[in-house]
Amino acid sequence: MPLFRRSLLLTLPGLALAPTLAPANARADTEPRLAPRGVGDPNAPVSVNEYFSLTCPHCARFAKETLPQIHKELIDTGKLYYVYQDFPLDQVALMGAMVARTLPPDRYEPFILALLGTQDRWAFARGVNNTDELRKMAVLAGMSPATFDATIADTKLRDAILAQQDVASKQLHVDSTPTFIFNGPSQKDRHASGEMTFDAFLQVFKEVGGTT
Repeated sequence: MPLFRRSLLLTLPGLALAPTLAPANARADTEPRLAPRGVGDPNAPVSVNEYFSLTCPHCARFAKETLPQIHKELIDTGKLYYVYQDFPLDQVALMGAMVARTLPPDRYEPFILALLGTQDRWAFARGVNNTDELRKMAVLAGMSPATFDATIADTKLRDAILAQQDVASKQLHVDSTPTFIFNGPSQKDRHASGEMTFDAFLQVFKEVGGTT
């Protein structure tokens, strides 16, 4: 069984985007909600971008089983800068990404980790209304119902997230979640995919020049 999920959202009818796009980070100039959402020291010797989807079970297991140790041993010690990159696989994940991006930056990681940890309740539970369940989670994170409704109806934000995803797909060849792109002193743009164990993650971290 593969330890990743392939992207289908960009191939759905009605979601085609312009063929030529500016680099993903450039869009933060016109849409501040797309500014990088990272944790740790931005000046750390190694950085990693995780491309994830809020409805990816493999991303959820990685967040639960591996990320806490990464935080403890690499992020919190100043050795790694960890950046979250939205790569929604379906409309439910896209809606969640829009809400997360609208929250204050310091609430971004706690919110997405809460969503990843409760996929069975808000994303996959039989008979539930995904929007209503996500609204409840957003209110708990401090978002008003009115702001939530305005956010999920915001086509500018929706299109900007999809544009960033398209850049990642076409220019960085990201096609599944989770995908990790490492940058360090000895190697740039080193890709790794799937539910990495901490040992596997640490190996790549060291290969790009990270030290423990």
